[in-house]
Amino acid sequence: MMSDLTYPDVVQLAVPFFIAAIAIELTWIVIKGRGGRYETRDAVTSLIMGAGNVASGILLGFIAYGFFMWLWTITPLDLGTSLWVVALCFVLDDLRYYWVHRFGHRIRWVWASHVNHHSSQHYNLTTALRQTWTGTFTFMMVVRAPLILLGFHPAMVLFCGGLNLIYQFWIHTEAIKKLPPWVEAIMNTPSHHRVHHGRNARYLDANYAGVFIIWDKMFGTFVPELEKEKPDYGLVENLGTFNPIRVAFHEWVGIWRDITQPGLSLRERVMYAVAPPGWSHDGSRDTSEQIKTKHLARRPGDKGTPGFS
Repeated sequence: MMSDLTYPDVVQLAVPFFIAAIAIELTWIVIKGRGGRYETRDAVTSLIMGAGNVASGILLGFIAYGFFMWLWTITPLDLGTSLWVVALCFVLDDLRYYWVHRFGHRIRWVWASHVNHHSSQHYNLTTALRQTWTGTFTFMMVVRAPLILLGFHPAMVLFCGGLNLIYQFWIHTEAIKKLPPWVEAIMNTPSHHRVHHGRNARYLDANYAGVFIIWDKMFGTFVPELEKEKPDYGLVENLGTFNPIRVAFHEWVGIWRDITQPGLSLRERVMYAVAPPGWSHDGSRDTSEQIKTKHLARRPGDKGTPGFS
């Protein structure tokens, strides 16, 4: 069984493309006066978050990779390295991404790591770089275990994950409106992902796809971008800060404050960590479902429309 298989670090190789694409988008916005906007402090925060993500990967990446290599030593399966195996791995890893991403919005412990990606009130290519520093601590690496146990080499799985991340970079833009219908039907696009970043009640908890939007359509989480309702970007309650330390850790601090409140039962303390974001023992906050329910109470005509079906 192969143990020394290597693939290029495609994310590192893509960095010049990221920089060039950001420059092109910014130039387009300045010249055309449309297609999004940049705010200097916001963009700098996103760039710092991206650099921190790279640093955390260097410091903590050995934990996930060590786990994956241990799985590789115990699985009797080895699918090899043919092109069709890599393609199959890419598709299945994208399905893995869908579920990790969905967990990231439905389990507060995982949301604490993912929330920083949604903390920008702007939507441009720098937003794609606003990545987590604490992903290792969510333990979502275990969702990749089935791929390795099925016979996909860990290096291949991580390579496909890198390709997935590169694909998702370009969909963080308002400069591209709608693509041809067949593309919108199959692939994740800027239009679909703008919905995912919207804090509108209609758009909450939708479009978790990485590359293929078909997963959302299969599992009932797809919501199209409506002409009549532009996404309002950011969090339900925005942070109001450009401090990258606060952006990276604020939700972890919030979990700690909640679970250490006096007078709670053990169940309530656990729920503050594993229930959906917005859950509270006394009903003082709202989950996304409650936000949608209250929206429909105010606007019953929206019932049955996208996002409220």
